[in-house]
Amino acid sequence: MNVNIVKDKAAIAKMAYDIMLDMINSKDEVTLGLATGSSPEGIYELFRKNKPNVSHVTTVNLDEYIGLDAEHDQSYAYFMNKHLFHHLNFKQTFLPNGMNSDFAGECAHYDEILEENTPDLQLLGIGNNGHIAFNEPGMSFELTTNVAELAPATVEANSRYFASHDDVPKTAFSMGIKSIMQAKEILLIASGVGKAEAIKGMLEGPVTNQMPASILQQHPKVTVIIDEDAASLLSKK
Repeated sequence: MNVNIVKDKAAIAKMAYDIMLDMINSKDEVTLGLATGSSPEGIYELFRKNKPNVSHVTTVNLDEYIGLDAEHDQSYAYFMNKHLFHHLNFKQTFLPNGMNSDFAGECAHYDEILEENTPDLQLLGIGNNGHIAFNEPGMSFELTTNVAELAPATVEANSRYFASHDDVPKTAFSMGIKSIMQAKEILLIASGVGKAEAIKGMLEGPVTNQMPASILQQHPKVTVIIDEDAASLLSKK
């Protein structure tokens, strides 16, 4: 892994944006794997500000809550439209359909999309418990798109976005670890002391599904960008 420790979230966003822009400009056809949540907001702000040409870029997102339609202000489709898709001219954009009640069918359909659109670069955040996408501790590394049961810690972390704890979805369609590992390159970002334990486990711990992000040790091309707080527990700087 190529690990970069920078000053703050703004520096993370700038470095990550530059890496993504280099990928966008490197080929005539590019697929980006994208993430939601607070971690990539600074990156998407730079995309909105600079408005690079992305007419040749297809995007595939990691996950979507089950039971929230694209117009719900906490759905990931809404998030992506608000922060990115409505501002730039992407060729195609894909997310799982959170309203599809045929769970197996939706998972199979998204697997087909991923097979046809393997990310050249996959952007990832990391949960406090080490999850990537919604692949929680204990889930198999061999899963492709799946219906993920959100861990209590994840539900609690996401509750700040909802009116009440009871409103937080408890399940989501999620790209599986096996799917994520198919990406040609991976870019993981994290900031804050709350992510320090997960970052230490990902970089310095054993590869175990109790720390899902640790599997990235086995990927041939991973760039990690973290701030000093997220790096605070690492034994090697």
